[in-house]
Amino acid sequence: MQKEAPILVTCFPRVSGILSEEIKSLGFNVISKDRTGVKLQGGWKDIMKLNLRLRSANRVLWEIASFKAKNPDELYKKVKEIKWHLLIRKNGYFTVQSYVKNDFIRDTRFANLKLKDGIADFYQETMGIRPDSGPDIDKTVIYLYWVNDDVSIYFDTSGESISKHGYRKNPWKAPMMESLAAATILQSNWDPEKGNFVNPMCGSGTLVIEAALMASGIPGSWHRRNFGFMHIIGYDPNLWISIRKSAKAGFRTPTQKFIATDISPKAVSIAQENAEVAGVANIIDFGTCDFLETRVPEGSGVVFLNPEYGERLGDEKKLTITYKSIGDFFKKKCAGYTGYVFTGNLNLAKVIGLKPARKYEFLNARIDSRLIQFDLYAGKKNRPLK
Repeated sequence: MQKEAPILVTCFPRVSGILSEEIKSLGFNVISKDRTGVKLQGGWKDIMKLNLRLRSANRVLWEIASFKAKNPDELYKKVKEIKWHLLIRKNGYFTVQSYVKNDFIRDTRFANLKLKDGIADFYQETMGIRPDSGPDIDKTVIYLYWVNDDVSIYFDTSGESISKHGYRKNPWKAPMMESLAAATILQSNWDPEKGNFVNPMCGSGTLVIEAALMASGIPGSWHRRNFGFMHIIGYDPNLWISIRKSAKAGFRTPTQKFIATDISPKAVSIAQENAEVAGVANIIDFGTCDFLETRVPEGSGVVFLNPEYGERLGDEKKLTITYKSIGDFFKKKCAGYTGYVFTGNLNLAKVIGLKPARKYEFLNARIDSRLIQFDLYAGKKNRPLK
């Protein structure tokens, strides 16, 4: 692989602004961003660092080639011209994934097949052998982006999406994706160096674990052991070891409080198990109780809740009481903190009964969602929120 090439870091819709700032905080220069991705330039060290450290990203794509192709035959011809023997081991394994929007393609699997055929025929004609290919994503992953006649071919250097951070062995009920949870926290005004983090209704613990990882300086994909970049010619294991060693030097022991509660003993048990895998169970105080009984430590920080949305008929009426109680909980127990509610039910959000300071738009799967911020002032400043 060439020393430097365009990099496209992908994310969920409405997260690219957060991802862009996260990339900049790691010392990179952002070239541009769109709805679902951020573009920059970089080499081996950069794609390793991005895969390890990013929290709000989905994939790190490293460009192999870009060209024009109007139809499948032109795609095949251009692919066959790429010097694949410098990129993929002849006895290796690769898979192809894609996004295709072209008038000649009704099924993206056909475009994937033409790309595979181009690679296979290059090897067969130049070396008399070809790598294996199939659906598995634990080896070399090639990503085809083809819109109209514009084609970009990338290595997916992540392999399995880095939206999964590798610690959640038991997801419990309808959990937030790890990268989305991290994005909401990064969007908030929480200070990971000193602010307390309180997470009632913790479920499988994703929000509080992501916060604890941030405060501890543990990278988002620290617990991942396999990445797509490890299966590209030119991968240097010693460079990867050096990058991990540098990251570990930044680990720290937080001094603030992390509180996580749920009314379900099973949920709390699962959250504790996940926190153990993540390496942060020792700094989180777990408890089983109604969210209204959650202990809020003295001081300041954030209170993060991700209540149910009420997707089934009849649920919304039952949850009205819960959402109204969130407002009461904020007013009575959380003065001096900032409250955040992440919800995919905008009608229920209105019954919280407090005036939002900010609303941030997100998509949770396909659900139009909001992260709603409430400034919970202490003393006389409490009055505007009633």
